[in-house]
Amino acid sequence: MLTRKIQYPELETLLARGGQQLLTYIQYKVHDPHLAEDILQDSLLKALQAAPNLRSREKLIPWFYRIVQRAIADTYRKHRREQQAYRRYAEAAEEASLSPEDRQMICRCFQELLPTLRPAYRHLIEAIDLNGKRPKEVAQELGITPNNLHVRLHRARRQLRRRLEAACTFCLDHSYFDCAC
Repeated sequence: MLTRKIQYPELETLLARGGQQLLTYIQYKVHDPHLAEDILQDSLLKALQAAPNLRSREKLIPWFYRIVQRAIADTYRKHRREQQAYRRYAEAAEEASLSPEDRQMICRCFQELLPTLRPAYRHLIEAIDLNGKRPKEVAQELGITPNNLHVRLHRARRQLRRRLEAACTFCLDHSYFDCAC
């Protein structure tokens, strides 16, 4: 038995009947009416472009709902990436704003303990935390992946923190900017 391809008018008719319900569903998921309308329009466009390949009328609505659900998930992923990029930018701007006077006031214990770290760890802390280099640049310089760099940086910071906690009890209780060790 030959199956015929669904034509655009059938798709438009089926989607027009449930369009408001679909928009309400998307608004419930994203909590933004304007964003919901954008997602619906993008989903309709994708559906209309792919409709000639759909062969079963019974699968039309579930197929379209999958398109919509993927579009919602993509929106959340994009939003999360934008938030992470903003957070990294804010952290980098904060680090870069450290004046030379503030750098000199950093706990003497920190300055004395930094050379005692493994050379690779010391290099990471100096490059990223003190000199404000972007992690991606440092990873490229070292020939490692960004994920590997983040693991190493975490270990370096953890090692430095443990040494500071063991050696610098006064500053730990008060302030690293008011070192009295």
